[in-house]
Amino acid sequence: QVRLEESGGGLVQAGGSLRLSCAAYGSIGEINVMGWYRHLPGKQRELVAQMTSDMTSDPVTTYADSVKGRFTISRDNTKHTALLQMNMLKSEDTGIYTCHANVWTMGRGSADYWALGTQVTVSS
Repeated sequence: QVRLEESGGGLVQAGGSLRLSCAAYGSIGEINVMGWYRHLPGKQRELVAQMTSDMTSDPVTTYADSVKGRFTISRDNTKHTALLQMNMLKSEDTGIYTCHANVWTMGRGSADYWALGTQVTVSS
């Protein structure tokens, strides 16, 4: 059993910064990919940022076009954690941000896990 615990989020003025953190707990063999999705009002859920396992020599990082240059994702593979530093926030970044991980566990193989989500509100 794997669970994700997310923290951070909250209210910030436009142009400000917030940091989200996510930690995975349980019988983890390897976290293949870890990152965040967001659900913006009136829109479908979208990938914000994710990073593949840094157990490889060249982890792959993916960002939504709308956050490139403003958001930075990092991971600590030894602690099964990820951080999303969000700078230069805009009102259109307001939404629910949910941590996601694809985790390999003995006996189950790879599966997707989700945190409960945290609200990010950017006031203009």
